[in-house]
Amino acid sequence: MHYTKLPLIAALLACSAPSVRAEIEDLEFVSEHLGEVAMDNRYAALPVWPSESSAVWQRTAQAGYSQTRTGNIELAGPTLSFALHHEVREGLSMTGFVFFDDLSFSGRDEHRPLGVQFASDVPLALPADAEFADLQGKARDFGVGIGVSRAIHAGFLERWRWVAGALWQRLDLQDFSTPYVLLSGPSAGATGVIDYSATYDFVCPYGGLSRPITFGHWSIEPRALAVVPLPRQGVKGRITGSGFDLSGDTAEAGNGKHYGDPWLTLGMTVRYVPWNLDVDLGSVVSQALLEPAIHKGIERDLALSFSWQF
Repeated sequence: MHYTKLPLIAALLACSAPSVRAEIEDLEFVSEHLGEVAMDNRYAALPVWPSESSAVWQRTAQAGYSQTRTGNIELAGPTLSFALHHEVREGLSMTGFVFFDDLSFSGRDEHRPLGVQFASDVPLALPADAEFADLQGKARDFGVGIGVSRAIHAGFLERWRWVAGALWQRLDLQDFSTPYVLLSGPSAGATGVIDYSATYDFVCPYGGLSRPITFGHWSIEPRALAVVPLPRQGVKGRITGSGFDLSGDTAEAGNGKHYGDPWLTLGMTVRYVPWNLDVDLGSVVSQALLEPAIHKGIERDLALSFSWQF
């Protein structure tokens, strides 16, 4: 090979490679995924796993922290839940639970495309590169549920247990908004506010398996829990600018229903048996690895969960 050809080959490869900028998802896309990942982190911390105990009644208090990030945008805050378990007969328990997660949406000086799928008549040339100066708002995820837990005493899955039930969940996005300035295209210089504030209600059946394994004062418990939020819903939004104020829903605009993804959460709790204190190390790892791979645009996810049964 003639070495004089190397710069030309390098230039051709550079031109054929996708640009980093082209891979940045627009704000509507990542705002939806931030909310969905927060829902998944809640599923990873559902208090639906009563411990093996001789007590007829048990209680689970859970506290944790959820943090999801993309670019300069973050959705983070505490996660809380409480459950009451009643052993109906040996190996069979009923559970009722509540949860509340109080998350904050924040970020400054974020640069990414602005695209609008929830309305079709926006008088701007979109998508276009934009600057979002002050992202703010709250995401409050709360709900109630009931379920059953059954220990398996024979067969291939002996010493495992299954759980099943359903929950009602409300994801309430409040003041989930930011000013925007368009930086490219025919509408460059246009300003306004983009707002994804909305309330989404779901009924979510769930089912899972776990296997408690005890070693003296310690135990580990691998877990898998599948949750299906129903019904799937469109992304709601509102955009304002010079001379217009438009609201809509991607489903009504013919751009699909995107909110409410089924999720399989994989966990492994480590318990100090004398205190009945759990930390779910498996969910920390699995949520951190799976969420960025499945929810495009998410760069980092942290789901911490601590539980105490008494």
